[in-house]
Amino acid sequence: MATITESRVIAGVFHVSLDVHGDERGSFVETYRRSWFPNGREMVQSNRAQRGAGSLVGLHYHLHQADYWYVISGHCRVVLHDLREGSPTDRATEIIDLGEVDGAANNERGVYIPPGVAHGFAALSDLTLTYLVDGYYNAADELGVAWDDPDVGADWGLSDPVVSERDKTNPPRNQLLAGRQPNFGLRR
Repeated sequence: MATITESRVIAGVFHVSLDVHGDERGSFVETYRRSWFPNGREMVQSNRAQRGAGSLVGLHYHLHQADYWYVISGHCRVVLHDLREGSPTDRATEIIDLGEVDGAANNERGVYIPPGVAHGFAALSDLTLTYLVDGYYNAADELGVAWDDPDVGADWGLSDPVVSERDKTNPPRNQLLAGRQPNFGLRR
């Protein structure tokens, strides 16, 4: 069974160490189970992102949606930043490496990201990442904060990242619009 631990850095973020079962035919990994996350909702949509080495995605956040990330292949640096007013970990930044880290092909880990926690990743190699979400796509809930905001203080592990035009225009944390700042107790 997987080992689930709450982050010591950001409240409500859960790290998942997955069990790999295998034999001479190959391997099997259960990558997600709803019961692993207290207060989590049913995941309703699955997405897959493929990025080339050097790409950077984020920082994105949602007021109402949680994500669960798992790297199928490759290596990424995940950056999380707590934007939630009233959170005991407001302003905390956490860095997590997922996937094939230091040549270990079976670094089987996932991460659960609650609403209000900004999230992004840097492709440190070509990679495929899957993510489950507990809400259908809603453009009004697709928000962002600057990936290079000094208040976030993220070490992305890239010297010259490839960043989308959208992500280049995200505001710094201290310029988020009124009503777009997540609240720790608000879920829907």
